[in-house]
Amino acid sequence: MTRGRFWVFNRLSQDGHGFVIFAIARSRLSFFPVFVLVNGKGISMRNLLIALSIVFFATGAAAENATPYSGTEIIETGKPFAAFLKNLKNAIRAHKLGIVAEACATCGAKAIGVTIPGNRVVMVFAPKFAVRMLKASEAAGVEAPLRLYITEQTDGTAKLSYRLPSHVFAPYAVPDLDAMALELDQIFAKIVKQAGA
Repeated sequence: MTRGRFWVFNRLSQDGHGFVIFAIARSRLSFFPVFVLVNGKGISMRNLLIALSIVFFATGAAAENATPYSGTEIIETGKPFAAFLKNLKNAIRAHKLGIVAEACATCGAKAIGVTIPGNRVVMVFAPKFAVRMLKASEAAGVEAPLRLYITEQTDGTAKLSYRLPSHVFAPYAVPDLDAMALELDQIFAKIVKQAGA
């Protein structure tokens, strides 16, 4: 993750008994100030490190972009992770898409003795769309299967993230591919609606 740049200054507080660590943090999108007051007649190394750590993490948070690609849909489902995942798979099959593969970061972490929140990527497509896609653009084959990313939140509910197929295939600028992708947009919307019901 790319962190923002920051500039740090310090000066005596108005009462002369402390230091104010003042930072201008620069993210990719904006500038913002971060103030940290360190009390006491002097500033210890420990307090300075704490202050700079606050600035460091503040700039890191500002620099992250959770939706770096156009057409990214993020849905807070409000449903328990396991239940939503099960419903999602059923909805995918009900709308005639196949589950090509699954990537389970939770499973991989467990295999090395680490516990992390639920984390799953479900990869979907269908032969009829594969044929149409490749007829329209062989180069676009790298985009299949399409991905649905499900993550477990701190309250145990599932968050769903995915890119609209129309945005995935748009850069190829092929009309037949665009038409297919719009159909997939509608199918994805139905899948998400059914999974969250």
